[in-house]
Amino acid sequence: MSVTPVTAPAPASAAVDRLHFPPGFLWGAATAAYQIEGAVAEDGRTPSIWDTFSHTPGKVANGDTGDVACDHYHRYRTDVTLMSHLGLQAYRFSLSWPRIQPGGRGSANPAGLDFYSRLVDELLDAGVQPVATLYHWDLPQALETAGTSGSAAGGGWTERETAERFGEYAALAADALGDRVALWTTLNEPWCSAFLGYGSGVHAPGRTDPALALRAAHHLNLGHGRATAALRAALPAHARIAVSLNLHHVRPLTSDPADLDAARRIDAVANRVFTGPMLSGGYPDDLLADTAHVVDWDALVRQGDEAAIGAPIDLLGINYYTPAVVSAPMPGAAAVNHAHGESDHSPWPGSEDVDFHLPPGDTTDMGWTIDPTGLYDLLVAISRAHPGLPLAITENGAAFPDVPTADGQIHDHDRIDYLHRHLAAVHRAIADGADVRGYFLWSLLDNFEWAYGYEKRFGAVHVDYATQLRTPKRSARWYARAIAANAIPGL
Repeated sequence: MSVTPVTAPAPASAAVDRLHFPPGFLWGAATAAYQIEGAVAEDGRTPSIWDTFSHTPGKVANGDTGDVACDHYHRYRTDVTLMSHLGLQAYRFSLSWPRIQPGGRGSANPAGLDFYSRLVDELLDAGVQPVATLYHWDLPQALETAGTSGSAAGGGWTERETAERFGEYAALAADALGDRVALWTTLNEPWCSAFLGYGSGVHAPGRTDPALALRAAHHLNLGHGRATAALRAALPAHARIAVSLNLHHVRPLTSDPADLDAARRIDAVANRVFTGPMLSGGYPDDLLADTAHVVDWDALVRQGDEAAIGAPIDLLGINYYTPAVVSAPMPGAAAVNHAHGESDHSPWPGSEDVDFHLPPGDTTDMGWTIDPTGLYDLLVAISRAHPGLPLAITENGAAFPDVPTADGQIHDHDRIDYLHRHLAAVHRAIADGADVRGYFLWSLLDNFEWAYGYEKRFGAVHVDYATQLRTPKRSARWYARAIAANAIPGL
């Protein structure tokens, strides 16, 4: 592993203005069902683990829930009009599993499928390519609560049966929408689902057991494999299948061997636990050794699992926000919680004694350091490790306070600067050989930001949650200029 110096990133430069992207580069924005849809009890939808989690006192800031969120379920036509006005070429949205298949098993709910069918048609009529994500964390609560076999592990992704159910759900979605949706993503950020949901407990379902986190990671991987097979069987030959991973760009604090080993261990449980079986033929030996005291891999991984997980994909989605700087334990030194929320439980099975450090530089409203060099490094590293695999940025963006002025406008210059610098990093990676095919801004709308509730705003479009008024921020107009020019505009 090479050592990247931990230094503050350079400020934006006018020199990157008007850098043009390759012809056919896809410009989009992304959202997730529970974060924007609302209508949680309408038209046959049943609760998800995030409904339960957000209604549990103390789990989400201010007691916020996704019950209404952005009311996209009723206002999707307005939102598609917004997309059209911004010139979006693609819209990456997630399907709500409990809306399509209440309870996580059995036949499809016609009303749920009809909503997504209407959304897809609206997008196509507006000239916006629909990109469907099967799973963005809203597991049907019935699968989490009851389990499927009475296992002491409980339910949800800790059980193998959930992966099988996920494959069946994928087939239902593809059968209904595959004639019009040509790009599909199986999972979004399975690291968060497994390690924040079952390890640190800061995400739904809020469980805190490192063995269950690793079990969940394997079953999410297997679910990806089952869904990939189901999609291949149901979709037209031209359709493409992807997965979106929040790959951590891990940097050792120093070149000391102990820090290098800390980075290796975090890279294993953050990245290679997914890329190993998905892209490289199996789980890496060092991951298995590091976590052998936590989970029995021989019992967990059955014959044929890794082959199923490794079914070829057409595109790898990469979600990036900030790098991770790690070291061996440093008694008395200030380390930061890198669990995307406060928790007494580590989300890093087998690496609980690693310290995380806040990289130098300006930070977003999430407290994450703004460092586009991490995105460049990550893209180049992945493209070299997996040559021939097309990449796309499926999430990138920033939360800022975004206070409207007296006239109701939002002049979010900080977000424009963030996008300017990160798009420049993408352009540089392409110039250096990374096959990056597109960029999806996170997010189209301000929304329910998981355990942070409505405190954090990532949207290019401001949402007044009391009135549901949508107001494009200055960054939205800047992004529209980027799309129109297929280039990075000036600040």
